Amino acid sequence: MHSSCFNIHCKLCPRFVGFLSEVRTAHPDYHARPVPPFGDPHARLLIVGLAPGLHGANASGRPFTGDHAGILLYRTLHKYGFASVPQSRALDDGLQLQDCRITNAVKCVPPQNKPTRSEIATCNRYLRAELQLMPAKALVVALGRIAHDAVLSALGIKSKLFRFGHGASHALTTGISLLDSYHCSRYNTQTRRLTPLMFEMVFENARKQLDSMGRSG
Repeated sequence: MHSSCFNIHCKLCPRFVGFLSEVRTAHPDYHARPVPPFGDPHARLLIVGLAPGLHGANASGRPFTGDHAGILLYRTLHKYGFASVPQSRALDDGLQLQDCRITNAVKCVPPQNKPTRSEIATCNRYLRAELQLMPAKALVVALGRIAHDAVLSALGIKSKLFRFGHGASHALTTGISLLDSYHCSRYNTQTRRLTPLMFEMVFENARKQLDSMGRSG
């Protein structure tokens, strides 16, 4: 991953720096630093979440690994051929993503899982750099409205031009296609706001779009 896309030593957000210091003291075995993107560096599919979970990615060092949100995500990625196995357990579990990469709009765990607007904007530089390195006709799946808006901001597109909606598909002026999904959080799945079938339909759409494009080069 290009250095402009991620900096494990980033200290641009003072609130995050202080919180991560507290987390490292309370949980010395946790990753407790900015969490890097995970997956194929040349992938045509980029999945954008919100931020690392305190006892999930912040602990394991891999997006959506170690908490409830990752259960449905990795199972679905495996079903549609984007992951080698249906579960993500730890950094050394051998899991590989195929033509797929996972990142977050915010790379550090925020207190109460709620980043501020300014923190999202500050971290947007890394997402912008990552999107700039995506191949032509790439697909982005945004998990939730904040991720959706962060992608548009990174591409210099006003959010009012493309409204978030679960299952919505947006052909952006940059050549990137943006697919929306409700976030696969514990709250959304347990309240049935997001069902496995609803989630799978998003990735079935992504699979069909990528297969119709074929590989270039």
